[in-house]
Amino acid sequence: MKRLGAAVDDSVDKALEPVRQSRIAARVFTLASHVGDFSLVWHVTGLLYAIGSVDRLKQALALSAALGIESLVVNQGVKRLFKRDRPTWNGDDRTRVRKPRTSSFPSGHASSATFAAILLTSFTGWPFAALWCLIAVVVATSRVVVRIHHFTDVIGGVVVGGLLGGLALPIVALV
Repeated sequence: MKRLGAAVDDSVDKALEPVRQSRIAARVFTLASHVGDFSLVWHVTGLLYAIGSVDRLKQALALSAALGIESLVVNQGVKRLFKRDRPTWNGDDRTRVRKPRTSSFPSGHASSATFAAILLTSFTGWPFAALWCLIAVVVATSRVVVRIHHFTDVIGGVVVGGLLGGLALPIVALV
């Protein structure tokens, strides 16, 4: 199973090389990686969503609190179980990203992106679901493009974020 994962990771890494060579695509994915740091994109999205409504402000604050808990569970819990090495610790030489302090599996960016997309969809409904999912996919994919994560780290992050998002839904719905 480990060899299959490595083969998949290598194949995806090679397939993304043309994306890395495109100046525009590399900049977009590098920016996405930066705004995914500390779930910044999701906190800002929640605050923008809250403009003009006390009820939406409560939801935005619940989202930020839930993201903090999700981050603790993933970064201080799940990642410590796996201790997987990253493909690079500084990212691809063509991009500049923050050097992570945790292990590679699962991707925290992918986990928080999936988690946030689930909660935001529960707040806003389906018309915005496509937007939240698009942002989540770009942030998650960025981690493979900048070579801070293996593709299977991102898939693991999506699964973990989905599970945690499902657990958080009934709690956040109380807000």
